[in-house]
Amino acid sequence: MDSATASTQAYPDPAGTHAYDGVRTSGAPGAPATEGGADDGVRTSAPRALATEAVHAGRDDLARQGLHAPPIDLSTTYPSYDSRAEAARIDAFAATGAEPEGPPVYGRLGNPTVARFETALARLEGTGSAVAFASGMAALSAVLLARASLGLRHVVAVRPLYGCSDHLLTAGLLGSEVTWTDPAGIADALRPDTGLVMVESPANPTLAEVDLRAVAHSCGSVPLLADNTFATPVLQRPAEDGARLVLHSATKYLGGHGDVLGGVVACDEEFAGRLRQIRFATGGVLHPLAGYLLLRGLATLPVRVRAASVTAAELVRRLTADPRVARVHYPRIGGAMIAFEVHGDPHEVIAGVRLITPAVSLGSVDTLIQHPASISHRIVDAQERRGAGVSDRLLRMSVGLEDVDDLWADLDGALNRAPVAAR
Repeated sequence: MDSATASTQAYPDPAGTHAYDGVRTSGAPGAPATEGGADDGVRTSAPRALATEAVHAGRDDLARQGLHAPPIDLSTTYPSYDSRAEAARIDAFAATGAEPEGPPVYGRLGNPTVARFETALARLEGTGSAVAFASGMAALSAVLLARASLGLRHVVAVRPLYGCSDHLLTAGLLGSEVTWTDPAGIADALRPDTGLVMVESPANPTLAEVDLRAVAHSCGSVPLLADNTFATPVLQRPAEDGARLVLHSATKYLGGHGDVLGGVVACDEEFAGRLRQIRFATGGVLHPLAGYLLLRGLATLPVRVRAASVTAAELVRRLTADPRVARVHYPRIGGAMIAFEVHGDPHEVIAGVRLITPAVSLGSVDTLIQHPASISHRIVDAQERRGAGVSDRLLRMSVGLEDVDDLWADLDGALNRAPVAAR
């Protein structure tokens, strides 16, 4: 492979160590001293390591209730014999979007099982609150609607983003207007009606990274939304670098098993209140069973991300040295996502895998591969897609928990189906 096109990013330590291995989580500055409604007022003890928080956050009240596994509350409505008090609680929610005190009211206002997941994710991301939705796109839509409701319809965004996020902004489906720029141009792109700056780092699918702290500084008073789906809080916590909003397609690494759809925004309580109001009005709620599965997924998130990252780093090493591969993209932050461009026909690689699953999505325990120009980013204008670095020969791979030699044997066989063209 031409060394000029090889990735030069550092690989993760084989032992899985990184900046957040021993991070102590204590919530964001000004965060409540309790873990929220799901924990029934239980106060957290001394700050805990990320791995510990992943297992215990959102569950601290269980032992006192004589429970070990979190319960699933499937109720859509709840009895209330004091209609005057109920009216006061609903009025309070309408005014601020704060979670109603006392027993639940109705499934569209909130659910105890979902609240456990929200509590845990906020703890992992270091924010005061988190609000869960039916999907990542529902979560992004709620953020855009929340800002548009204040007359702030303009968005400044950096490509590449996930293809459907790009389309939602470009098409103006929610009445938004977008200005695309590179990170250095963010400050100049801001307008009086700018309601949001959006970045994704590492980006989908090129794995390009931005300096989140520098970007947050460029935003001034405009909220920065950082899509942290690829990195997860195991590898980075954007709120610590100044992002006011941290978006996840929870379908991916947070769930981790390819069997649940969800989205979540980690943020301060003020913004969370507005998002809850949007969620209540639009109905983009997360189902309680999905909330349960996502909370369960968080418990193994650090182990899964670190193990898959070690395998990904070894595959990057082998791909970088392979003459059938033109270029490898891998972020300095590490992680389990790889993108690579082949000299031959990428469609033949997709057709040639047997162990690896050719499918959209990512973050599962099994390895997935897809051709972004055909699927995840097909909806983006071809010229703009290529301008953002998403070439027609780019393949994106989400590395799972299989043995590295088995994965390489499958990749090697698939790459043989797409030989380097004669020059």
